Amino acid sequence: MIGVIAQMAFTIALGLAWRQLPLGGLTADRARPALTTAVYYFFLPALVLSVLWRAPLGIDTGKIALASASGILSSLLLMTLVGRFMRLSRTEFGALLLAASFPNATYLGLPLLSSLYGEAGKPIAIQYDLFAATPILLSLGIYLASRLGTHHETVHPVRSLLKVPPLWAALIGSGLNLSGLAPPPDVAAFLDRLGSAVVPIMLLALGMSLNLATLGSRIHWQKIAPALLIQLLWMPLVVWAVVTGTHMTGMAATATVLLGATPSMILGLVICDRFGLDTGLYATAATASTLIAMATLPLWHQVLGH
Repeated sequence: MIGVIAQMAFTIALGLAWRQLPLGGLTADRARPALTTAVYYFFLPALVLSVLWRAPLGIDTGKIALASASGILSSLLLMTLVGRFMRLSRTEFGALLLAASFPNATYLGLPLLSSLYGEAGKPIAIQYDLFAATPILLSLGIYLASRLGTHHETVHPVRSLLKVPPLWAALIGSGLNLSGLAPPPDVAAFLDRLGSAVVPIMLLALGMSLNLATLGSRIHWQKIAPALLIQLLWMPLVVWAVVTGTHMTGMAATATVLLGATPSMILGLVICDRFGLDTGLYATAATASTLIAMATLPLWHQVLGH
């Protein structure tokens, strides 16, 4: 686990280095959208389709989705309760709600599980995200952001979900899987080739998204501390409770809890910008949680007994 985290941290550090020293005349903020857009529309859908077409789908799929939804919804509720006792503006509160409740199950969790467990780990990360986290984010998460932000915008949850290429790939892949139709060798090879680009690009883009300069504010640290505790401690505990209660065992159980222990999603930066939430505060929470998670994820792995 330490070796896996070290390799991931080094790749993330390359993205951080790009942020400090523009390469080829491109700043990280200019280059990152091109990388993430390619992942979002081409590479990640190919990976999702490839994995879910061939992965075993069964009762654990529902358990993974239940654990994911339970962790997210309970974290939203807890941050809502905690936020009532904090001196926060609406935009700060909205940013912290997102930071405390939505894990980086794809951009960090997928590389983590694929490095730890190989092909067996990928479908768990995809099911955790696309069968629960993404639908909740694009419905309840977006609704809360629109209500608390300064940029008021009418939100259509169903329309938002229909615009997510990886979700379409998940539905198509699951349908083909359940139909019993095996992927033709050439198609499988093509999808695997595209999907292999996801992990390194995701980690590189993650590093390009982090802003270490935001960590210097003492006031920010005081505000984000509850969100960090909820994201990195409360959520994995809830996920662990659901995993235990539904009698999940082995690698699937450990992998699901590790996904719950991942830091705040980077996509939250885009949502904060879109709806006028406090992007700076969210950036601090996302950067801090990512750096802390480099230490806490191995601890969770150790506690869970691998």
